[in-house]
Amino acid sequence: MIDVTGLTRKFGDFTAVDNLTFRVEQGEILGFLGPNGAGKSTTMKILTGFLTPSSGAVSIFDHDVVRNPVSAQREIGYLPEGAPAYSDMTVSAFLHFIGQIRGLRGTSLQNRFQEVVEQVDLEPVLTQRIETLSKGFKRRVGLAQALLHDPRILILDEPTDGLDPNQKHQVRQLIRNLSRDKTVIISTHILEEVHAVCTRALIISAGRIVVDGSPEYLASLSRYHQAVHLRFTGEGVRAEAFLSLEDVADVEVERDGLTMTVFPQPGCRILRGVNELAQANGWRIEELYVEQGRLDDVFRKLTTGEAA
Repeated sequence: MIDVTGLTRKFGDFTAVDNLTFRVEQGEILGFLGPNGAGKSTTMKILTGFLTPSSGAVSIFDHDVVRNPVSAQREIGYLPEGAPAYSDMTVSAFLHFIGQIRGLRGTSLQNRFQEVVEQVDLEPVLTQRIETLSKGFKRRVGLAQALLHDPRILILDEPTDGLDPNQKHQVRQLIRNLSRDKTVIISTHILEEVHAVCTRALIISAGRIVVDGSPEYLASLSRYHQAVHLRFTGEGVRAEAFLSLEDVADVEVERDGLTMTVFPQPGCRILRGVNELAQANGWRIEELYVEQGRLDDVFRKLTTGEAA
């Protein structure tokens, strides 16, 4: 469990993190989102004890990160941005080294080493030096060292950066499985990761929290939430006809004139009315679906000052 209260970090006159307060419970997967420079990495470095806050407090399972950093860090597995490692070591030597630093010895170390290598699929590169690995394998080595001591909290900065689609799927499934008995915070700029993995999302901008809620709640803030997408075949479709429906707010038409998105008034559902109007006019529908909302739309509004 993580408790953050009034967390602030300044660098001279610049405030990177501004009075953050939030709590993460066991079993949650929190997506920590924000534009470049929003304060994500700074916050993670404070949570893990690599930076001292200017003010505020962080508690990791009741261990104060500033007053009792070693006890707090025992509970944490941390994958920093860029997955730094000793590049001249082999993967096997590096993971054994990290295990020893974490207090593992003998059979315990070997058992955890083997479990993590299988979890993250590092068997093919164990004897290679880290400097020779692809970006994707370096990221997996970083994830492996974070898991090695079986921590109760995982803090992962861009865990799927550099991975191909199959590797991303594998890592996301691993994170979902780990959350059964761990608390996970993921800093990411990949918005699809929120829907794919996270149970909750927290967006910060200029060091402040602008929204905190489930992925479904974030999607509901989108202009596209419950919008109806249509593609027609044939001629004679009049997009402006949909504006006659009471619950329709707007219609956007693509250049082909046959593909459009019909937007509802806030809180309204328009699928039935849109479909009935199209059928009444004899317009042949090739494609129709209701949008759940676009996170990129929400992200942009919340982090560029477009939202109220």
